[in-house]
Amino acid sequence: MEPSFTHPDLPRYTQRPFPAYRYLPFHPDISHPRNDPQGHSYGAEDEYLPQFVAADWCDCEPYLYAVDLFNHGYWWEAHEAWEVVWLAAGRETLEGQFVQGLIQLAGAQLKRFTEVPRGAQVLTESGAAKLSAVQGVFLGIEVKPFVVEVERCLLEDAGEFPRIELHF
Repeated sequence: MEPSFTHPDLPRYTQRPFPAYRYLPFHPDISHPRNDPQGHSYGAEDEYLPQFVAADWCDCEPYLYAVDLFNHGYWWEAHEAWEVVWLAAGRETLEGQFVQGLIQLAGAQLKRFTEVPRGAQVLTESGAAKLSAVQGVFLGIEVKPFVVEVERCLLEDAGEFPRIELHF
């Protein structure tokens, strides 16, 4: 089943190819990307980013690729990609907290897609709170409209998933 997205016409932000499939936890017919020899990322080296600060977002390929993954329903993979950025930013920095919020929102979409409503709600609330700690546009994301869209998609539960439009 393919997810349905808000803003279906958004551009890709990188040229990096998508994984061969979307990983959905607890689906026995889908190989774990890293742990299973049939996984799409099995044996791949972990990406490393030495640092990440707010001014770097528009040139940070791992960050932009995570947005692409999120926007195309690769939520588990987006979480993994953003984790590299989160660690480079520092978990307690404003950038780190914001990226952690994006990680949680990716997890929330995965929970929604796999029909785990309580997990989706908890992760949406936590992720939205972290993003809402800043105003305006941060790391290329117009925060308030994105948070409103994420919350609307959860509340309406009409099978539509949010996308991130970056503002360069």
